Amino acid sequence: MIIMTLIVCAALIVLAACGNDPAADTSAEADTAAEDRDADTEEEMKQKINIPQTGWTDSVPSGYLSAASEQGRVDRLDYESKDYAGSGADITKTAYVYTPYGYDQNDTDTEYDILYLMHGWGGHAGEYFEMANIRDMFDNMIEKGDIKPMIIVSATFYNEKSSGDFGSSVSELRAFWQDFRENLMPAVEGKYNTYAESASDSDLMASRDHRAFGGFSLGSVTTWLQLCYNYDYIRYYVPMSGSCWYYGGYGNFRFEDNVDFIEDLVKDNDLGERGYFIYHAVGTRDGVKDQSIGMAEEMLSREAFTPDHYVFYQKSGGNHDHYAVREYLYNALPLLF
Repeated sequence: MIIMTLIVCAALIVLAACGNDPAADTSAEADTAAEDRDADTEEEMKQKINIPQTGWTDSVPSGYLSAASEQGRVDRLDYESKDYAGSGADITKTAYVYTPYGYDQNDTDTEYDILYLMHGWGGHAGEYFEMANIRDMFDNMIEKGDIKPMIIVSATFYNEKSSGDFGSSVSELRAFWQDFRENLMPAVEGKYNTYAESASDSDLMASRDHRAFGGFSLGSVTTWLQLCYNYDYIRYYVPMSGSCWYYGGYGNFRFEDNVDFIEDLVKDNDLGERGYFIYHAVGTRDGVKDQSIGMAEEMLSREAFTPDHYVFYQKSGGNHDHYAVREYLYNALPLLF
């Protein structure tokens, strides 16, 4: 297969003043910092994402799976939404929000990048902070300087009206992009200190360079659909063990049609210039790996998806579980933001 040839040949490289008026000085410094950040963003991303387009993930160091000295906290957030996949009735949903060590709600001058994560079939809000020592890994990666302090949200496409069967779960995830855009994202970023100046639609779009979305299994499908619908709000994507189901669905993956759609989406919305990055991953023993590999082969066959926009990595011996997810996140997070 094309993808296996690429993978075998690839070697993974891991990353691893203005005057005497104090007010004028502060304003000028802020303006200069903002201009420098905007000017450097695209070039920095091209340099940072300097890895082969395909390869193998590195394992998480054992020390990252124990409690860190500097630990973040996790809070429950209930927010108002709608039953988008059903009657459209008003409902209350729940997400869990991780804030890094040292986070101060009153320090509005310090802004944080934000990562949203979605579970798979039968999962629940908050599970990324409960499974496979992933929360300990987040703490250690921040403490050791592998990643900048960030806010992480473990959300759900389910609600109190969800049945939880497979068909209904797919209906829920297909509608989640609306919940994300209209309800979850404004609720989270209207409360926590992110790069969005407010929860207004314009401010959320203006801060897309500081927002990522990832998910596992059906959460991976959800992640691809976020790219399809919410590309104006999200720059970084981490689909883990799953392909895009904009067209088709399980057992009818329609890789060519879906990649055609994404390629046109990128072109029609100037995403190549505005910036986007997809870290796609799966395990070699994952029971549903074929859909990820098929998606990857189709993506890699197109010249549009260069390594600074799309990479595909496998975990040797990785199964369809949170231990594999932990390793995917360990490898992907240093490449974001």
